[in-house]
Amino acid sequence: MFDEIRLNRRLQLFLGFVMGIFFGFFLQKGQVTKYDIIMKQLFLEDFTVVKVILSAIVTGMIGIYILKRYNMVSLHPKAGSVGGTVLGSLIFGVGFALLGYCPGTAAGAVGQGSMDALFGGVLGLLTGSALYAVIYPWLARHILHIGNFGEITLQELFKIDTLKMVAIASIFIVLVLVALEIFGL
Repeated sequence: MFDEIRLNRRLQLFLGFVMGIFFGFFLQKGQVTKYDIIMKQLFLEDFTVVKVILSAIVTGMIGIYILKRYNMVSLHPKAGSVGGTVLGSLIFGVGFALLGYCPGTAAGAVGQGSMDALFGGVLGLLTGSALYAVIYPWLARHILHIGNFGEITLQELFKIDTLKMVAIASIFIVLVLVALEIFGL
């Protein structure tokens, strides 16, 4: 069955579309598509966004580990660099600060009918993407290669077994989630 999915591009696109709908639904149900919740997170008044993100990371990390263990997926890490990370962080941060949404929450907010996300978010995403595409050749020559650290994963960096890495990261994240609940954040 999984070989059929790998070979069928239309099925992959359809499954991606369905998963995207579920992702948006759960973002909306978790209330992280609401501008007020996001702004309270940025002002460290409400940690709903952090809780949803950390829960998704643990779920995804364990799920991908299981899928990889049974050869149902293959991973293709992309090369990273300090220059690319800093530039990407700045672009993301400025967009987030100006709009109050990240790309995922903006799409979810559009799905729930938020007009600010529709006009500001979609137009900003399209404009930013077009601008990035135009200046990408210059960025690739001058910025993106600075501090290149290659296609390394955390388990390779720390020289640790993947299962141990998943277990350690999951335990740490669950402890953070428990601490947020204990302290009422």
